[in-house]
Amino acid sequence: MARILLNNVSKQYGKFKEFAVKDFNLDIEDQEFLVFLGPSGCGKSTTLRMIAGLEDISSGEVYIGDTLVNDIPPKDRDISMVFQNYALYPNLSVYENIAFGLRIKKVPKFEIEDAVKQAARVLEIGSFLDRKPRELSGGQRQRVALGRAIVRQPQAFLMDEPLSNLDAKLRVQMRAEIIRLHKSMGVTTIYVTHDQIEAMTMGDRIVVMNNGVIQQVDTPENIYNRPQNIFVAKFIGNQPMNLFQGTVREVDGQLRFFTSAFNLHLTDEQAEMIRNNRLENYEVVMGIRPEHMGFERELFDTYPNAVIEGFLQFNEFIGSDHYYHLDSYGKEQFTVRAHPRFRYDEGEKVKVAVDMGKALFFHRNSGELLTD
Repeated sequence: MARILLNNVSKQYGKFKEFAVKDFNLDIEDQEFLVFLGPSGCGKSTTLRMIAGLEDISSGEVYIGDTLVNDIPPKDRDISMVFQNYALYPNLSVYENIAFGLRIKKVPKFEIEDAVKQAARVLEIGSFLDRKPRELSGGQRQRVALGRAIVRQPQAFLMDEPLSNLDAKLRVQMRAEIIRLHKSMGVTTIYVTHDQIEAMTMGDRIVVMNNGVIQQVDTPENIYNRPQNIFVAKFIGNQPMNLFQGTVREVDGQLRFFTSAFNLHLTDEQAEMIRNNRLENYEVVMGIRPEHMGFERELFDTYPNAVIEGFLQFNEFIGSDHYYHLDSYGKEQFTVRAHPRFRYDEGEKVKVAVDMGKALFFHRNSGELLTD
């Protein structure tokens, strides 16, 4: 078990020295389950491979525990990796695959046998030990890959999209399995994924990346409820946050947010924040999650001056909810999550109340969240 520290780590490729990862600073706590999340090509796997020693570091420092590991080969970093493609030896049995790393380290045979059987028992693959990988399902192969990682009892687990080749049901099952393993073993874990559900359900903290740069490091709850910039606001969420560009102006002593299609009263706290940032009469971006807009009478009663009219474009039914996609007079498009008891037809004109207490405001130019 170990703390992992990255100081100003960068990775450059090619003739023009383009950055795949730039000025990456992160302190990963001992026994933490940390998730790297971002779109394809954002640098998350490259960062993981630099920690593992599979990619050279262009600049910066990586520490595992108290040891600077920049020049230490992967085999000597005391970490275990789990890959997307399982990376099993096809000619070896399950037992031999799990035991391989221990044999390389010349661990005594009786210790290897105990370790393999313990891992097989934990992962419920004891009946497969004599089989070859080709005789196993995808989920079983991933369990073998996990078994090979845990028998080494490393300082850290590094997992690079380990569930992306599994079907949806198996992913749910294996997510629970990995979380259970982490809690029982308490080993520092870094997990790379592009799947938001994996990130939100598994991570103690999430590192959101884009273009090789950290956008936000925080708990899943804060990442979702308090995105620090417009990129995170748009990237996180089953349906992205609704974003409206407009201007805040004072009318009869009350600050309102004006777009080309509607205007909404700000709360007292939001008005104070806008004034503190001296953004009256300047363009800002307002963000609101689809579940914080709705058709409930209570919402209209609470925010009578925060109502948007729109026409229903189409409806996504997901069982427990509807996602209504609306257009406000051809000028603003937005999405509302609603209970199935609310039923509207395509093309129908509706009114939507906005829970202004949940609205966030971002700087138009920098994209950063506005705070006091």
